[in-house]
Amino acid sequence: MPNLKDCKHYEKFKVYADKVLAQSNDSLEKTIAIALAVCFVCAILVSFAAVALRPMQAENKALDMKKNILDVAGLLEEGVDINEAFDQQIEAKLVDLETGDYVEDIDVATYDQRKATKDPELSIAIPPEEDIASIKAKAKIAKVYLVKKGEEIESIILPVSGYGLWSTLYGFLALEADGQTVQSINFYDQAETPGLGGEVVNPNWRALWQGKKVYNEAGEPVLKLVKGTVDTNKPGSEYQVDGLAGATLTSVGVSNLVKYWMSKEGFATYLDKVRTDG
Repeated sequence: MPNLKDCKHYEKFKVYADKVLAQSNDSLEKTIAIALAVCFVCAILVSFAAVALRPMQAENKALDMKKNILDVAGLLEEGVDINEAFDQQIEAKLVDLETGDYVEDIDVATYDQRKATKDPELSIAIPPEEDIASIKAKAKIAKVYLVKKGEEIESIILPVSGYGLWSTLYGFLALEADGQTVQSINFYDQAETPGLGGEVVNPNWRALWQGKKVYNEAGEPVLKLVKGTVDTNKPGSEYQVDGLAGATLTSVGVSNLVKYWMSKEGFATYLDKVRTDG
């Protein structure tokens, strides 16, 4: 470790420091010098802490993501080891959104779809007239998660995102193996109004999605939120979810993001292949 006394300007610094410390406590120069010294030391400590804690922060972020995926898959149990439960029950795969094929030459463990969305080489700008989810760009490759029993797919967990009222909502939509029936939805990152649009994380509202259908008989994504409560006695109710009370724009945003990501621009091509190939 370098010795401070070997510093080129050590002697000059020492002379100045002794001069400042010898001054009266009422001295403006002494007050400013000590304040700057304290700020300098604090800046070093904060920088050191940020660097030292970065691996822990990354680990906690990855753990929280796994927890949210297990939750939307209906596999989260209190007291379980999150990493162990995830590794035993969830398989992550990368999908080329254009072809619907799995991508095998990229490390799935380190791929970050949100970062890829911000990289012009790894993403595609969405024309304004097609950008119903208001996300501006999408990654060419998406990370999906499969719940399997042996080689048979039991459910498919898809990342979805779109703008609500105040924020871009990031979440997961879990479908049954038919790529049509909803198991659950979960938004892990959003900043909508608490008690209104923020109700997208309310377990009671999320439970309304179970069993709903994404596509109509023509294969079009029609699942959406409606104003008020869904009348289950009316035709088409299987494609409808209760809207968020007092949060019209958030409700529209959720409808739009589901429509976009379930279309050919999103996962429709991939889901067609899952139904065909199993």
